[in-house]
Amino acid sequence: MHTVSVPSAGPSVAAMTVSVRTLCAFAAKAGDLDIRFVPAPSALEGMAGHRLVQARRGPGYQKEVALTSRCDSLQVRGRADGFDADKGRVEEIKTFRGELEAMRSNHRALHWAQARCYGWMLCERGSLASITVALVYLEIATGEETVLEARCTREALRADFEALCARFMGWAKQEDTRRAVLAAQLDTLAFPHAGFRAGQRELAQGVYRAASAQRCLIAQAPTGIGKTVATLYPLLRGWSTHQTDKIFYLTAKTPGRAVALQALDLIGAGAAALRVLELTARDKACEYPGRACSGETCPLARGFYDRLAAARHTAATARRLDRARLREIALAHSVCPYYLAQEMVRWSDVVVADYNYYFDSSALLFALTQQEEWRVAVLVDEAHNLLERARGMYSATLDERLLATAQQAAPGPIRRVLAAVQREWQGVQNAQQCTYEARDAIPERFHRSLEAAVSAIAEHLAAGPPPAQGPLLHIFFDMLHFARMAESFGLHSVFESSLGAEQEGTLSLRNLVPSPFLKGRFAGSITTVCFSATIAPFGFYRDVLGLPDGSAELDVVSPFRADQLHVRVALDLSTRFADRAHSLHALTALIGSQFREQPGNYLAFFSSFAYLEQAHTVFRRHHPDVATWAQSSGMPEAERETFAARFVAGGQGIGFAVLGGAFGEGLDLPGDRLIGAFIASLGLPEHDAMNEVMRARMEVLFGTGYDYTYLFPGLRKVVQAAGRVIRTEQDAGVVYLMDDRFARPEIRRLLPSWWRVETALSGTRSPPLPSPSPSLST
Repeated sequence: MHTVSVPSAGPSVAAMTVSVRTLCAFAAKAGDLDIRFVPAPSALEGMAGHRLVQARRGPGYQKEVALTSRCDSLQVRGRADGFDADKGRVEEIKTFRGELEAMRSNHRALHWAQARCYGWMLCERGSLASITVALVYLEIATGEETVLEARCTREALRADFEALCARFMGWAKQEDTRRAVLAAQLDTLAFPHAGFRAGQRELAQGVYRAASAQRCLIAQAPTGIGKTVATLYPLLRGWSTHQTDKIFYLTAKTPGRAVALQALDLIGAGAAALRVLELTARDKACEYPGRACSGETCPLARGFYDRLAAARHTAATARRLDRARLREIALAHSVCPYYLAQEMVRWSDVVVADYNYYFDSSALLFALTQQEEWRVAVLVDEAHNLLERARGMYSATLDERLLATAQQAAPGPIRRVLAAVQREWQGVQNAQQCTYEARDAIPERFHRSLEAAVSAIAEHLAAGPPPAQGPLLHIFFDMLHFARMAESFGLHSVFESSLGAEQEGTLSLRNLVPSPFLKGRFAGSITTVCFSATIAPFGFYRDVLGLPDGSAELDVVSPFRADQLHVRVALDLSTRFADRAHSLHALTALIGSQFREQPGNYLAFFSSFAYLEQAHTVFRRHHPDVATWAQSSGMPEAERETFAARFVAGGQGIGFAVLGGAFGEGLDLPGDRLIGAFIASLGLPEHDAMNEVMRARMEVLFGTGYDYTYLFPGLRKVVQAAGRVIRTEQDAGVVYLMDDRFARPEIRRLLPSWWRVETALSGTRSPPLPSPSPSLST
């Protein structure tokens, strides 16, 4: 349900609408915040539990009864789990694991508040003088019901309902007024610059049209045109027209969030009522790391709900709720910053967050969108990163060493079920002929032992106090995730067994194609815009990400000119693994020759750290007077910053880096901070057993295994690295593609269409050749 529903513009005339769930969560919660882990049923188990209870009732039992009631200008909507008219009895069904006595009192109070709301709504609808209100708790493992019930009069229920509404109404009216003002402001929102940059208007129009048509959009737009403003502005300007409730701006990395917040500050100068929220990972927002989230151990959790209203009121006065501002407000009111941010999701207009908040299997933003029936527009920045991130979200791994450690720490009954898992694990790997093996199915005996262990550990954990961290809890989380991913195992994933040096290994469910999981996320928005400077070919990303049929596509023409960037293919060089030692001297000589001819700052990219180190060593031997600096494996953030800081205006030197690493994208070095790049690789992933499994699966699913596994991901990294050179329409530079394969027509077709590719020999400076024919262009 919409948390607060308002007209598109002008004074508020319609009733504000709120779900029973949101009303009670807002007005009935009190006491401590306590989110320590307690084994709970999955969403599927919860739904199955509801159906089980409903199926046990008599023929006159009504299930999922839709109800509405109005209090002043507030309309409350919800669905009662069950109602027996003959008995005059309404049921609120809750599923759980373990002992009911262990359920926290504030949770029980919230459940009663929801049940009593439905009791009042039924009394009002049926003119009932009284009704029996029942809480039905179903223990999911045993199927046993515990029923708590009370006979309530119509007037008592009405008084409770109106008290909840009264606590909510003041806030809701404030929010209703603010959103009406916001809609009016956004209806006349001006573009924040004097004019559009080249390509920026085209992108903005594409985003607006996609939202108007309620279609998804995949857009490639060059660096430097202002993509962040070009995607945010049309969605804000069309807020009323598209009937938008919220915009989610999602990024892969923290710097992307900072850029989005800056753009929103700029655009939002014309919309004072706009409220922007930044979501930060829990480990970064926590003030007491290592402590459980409960009133017993954390002072910011103790009495959290008693102080939340005041903190929420203060937060509502801030236009930009970034990490620093949220922390300041939270600490002033002695509440947890992380959970204050989660509360403010409901009351913010634009949420800036990491991908996982919407696309993960347990994503907060997606769950709230579904629960509250929000109309959301989703912007996915640098969307080429979503593929690998989503693969990680929907993969699961078990480590045999952690399993052994958990066994040692576990009590006797749990040790036995873990030992059974280990026996079946060894049975899987004993028959293994090599260190890596992939299967199209999960071994049935191992799967059954895993499910049994998950169930036993869940019951064990539910029977006692919420546990602290430890190996048993760690392996339980890993096994639980593995078991849940196993429920949806299919062609999109593969079961993998890997052996370590001492025959200890891992078992994994590796997701290869996340589209089956992401399709629902795209369907849950009015539009999702996936945009990047390197997200081609569109068909590849549409297939693997699961974008809907009918999604719009836009390739924004580059504002850069061909004469800004000299792209040269070294025809007599090969960076194939077998040829590297032979070509290393010619390759480094070409780098040195270009530097002597035009001194300045350059980046040289290689396919691996080993290859980088070899090239760096040879180059320094022959060019000891040229300043160089090199990326290292596992480079700490401070060292990465030092590496980037070496590229100063007017500087001279060469940075050696790994293609696809930290410096292959996101490094912004305009002007003469960087005048050239050498790319000694096609960026192709290693031809190992794991990638060959992916290639075979891509061939089965899409009929193009090699391109989807190797070629397209590799050349994306090449284009990204080359994109470090030209950042503005005033920049100029050179890019050397140091491998003869770059001259092949099938490769040339995948390079940016605005590039004028020349050919050269590593020992010569050949004049430019004519531009490639249209058949070699994108």
